[in-house]
Amino acid sequence: MSKKGKVLVAMSGGIDSTVTALMLNDEGYEVIGITMKTWDYSTSGSRKKETGCCNLDSFNDARAAAVEHGFPHFVLDLRDEFGNFVIDNFVDEYLAGRTPNPCVLCNTHIKWEALLKRADGLGCDYIATGHYANIRKENGRYIVSKGMDETKDQSYVLWGVRQECLSRTILPLAKYRKTEIRQMALDYGYPELAKKSESYEICFVPDNDYRGFLKHKVAGLEEKVAGGNFVWVNGTVVGKHNGYPFYTVGQRKGLGIALGKPVFVIEIIPETNTVVLGDEKDLDKKQMWVGKLNLQKYEQIPEEMEAVTKIRYKDKGTLSHLSHDGDELRVDFYEAAKGVAPGQSAVFYEGDDVIGGGIIQRTPGLHDHVTQFAMMNNQKV
Repeated sequence: MSKKGKVLVAMSGGIDSTVTALMLNDEGYEVIGITMKTWDYSTSGSRKKETGCCNLDSFNDARAAAVEHGFPHFVLDLRDEFGNFVIDNFVDEYLAGRTPNPCVLCNTHIKWEALLKRADGLGCDYIATGHYANIRKENGRYIVSKGMDETKDQSYVLWGVRQECLSRTILPLAKYRKTEIRQMALDYGYPELAKKSESYEICFVPDNDYRGFLKHKVAGLEEKVAGGNFVWVNGTVVGKHNGYPFYTVGQRKGLGIALGKPVFVIEIIPETNTVVLGDEKDLDKKQMWVGKLNLQKYEQIPEEMEAVTKIRYKDKGTLSHLSHDGDELRVDFYEAAKGVAPGQSAVFYEGDDVIGGGIIQRTPGLHDHVTQFAMMNNQKV
């Protein structure tokens, strides 16, 4: 039995998780590798060749590294759990006119919970992943903070991990840069792994065609939602669209309408199958409401505080004022944030530390204005 303890390492077959397992093994932990199968291509409707984390090559790469370094490896089938929660949520959110973030849901509700459950079954003290972020304990709280490599920092996607899970999580890559991890893969004798490209696609939409995925999952969707109105921000109907679930806030390309200038999706109103268009400046928002909160640094947020708020993974963040509004947080940006999309994650930072995060519920919208305008003009919106 290792003096450092027994750790269950999530191994996708990629460079980060493989180097994580090998590092911990070298440091004297008793390592068990586990690869999670969350879905299969036959259910996606995609014609693309299997790539990414849930294909046979990835499983074999993870197992080969474990065998070569003398620690056990298992494959865990999570397809039912994943499909029932992550994929169903993905479809439901688009049908509700929102833009979901399935990777955050997968991390927080599937991978961490599933890992802890299996870690307990295998007598493991810890779980570990290849995320680029820090975890520390301070004032009785486990706090996620940014990793050293700002270009790879993944603290944003970990806002939803519960305190119990964080208390048993090891993130060895926090103090390294990606270039150093690639060199480690070479030093371990895995040149192909060191050159392996990274995928930023949603794993169950491997061709990035989420519209095709929705059509595959929801029978007759095209017929149900076709023929809705494109409406300008002032309420004027300017054309017909293919159905509100097939558009996202901030979208410019592929709208299928020509208005003589670049236009953007500003808002989606599912109740009336309406897609609101406008100029780029109309994407600027000074306010939003965030719900389904999970706090990390503090047990509760003061009645009012300042924080840097990120509204997407690659967002640099915007200084904002947080205040309570029932079960939600109202976020007032000091400078307008562009392309705030309901359904996406909002994460609040104090310096490098994650205060917590939640799901964007709404922004000050055009719904009432557009509906009233349409009624005045006897138009079906």
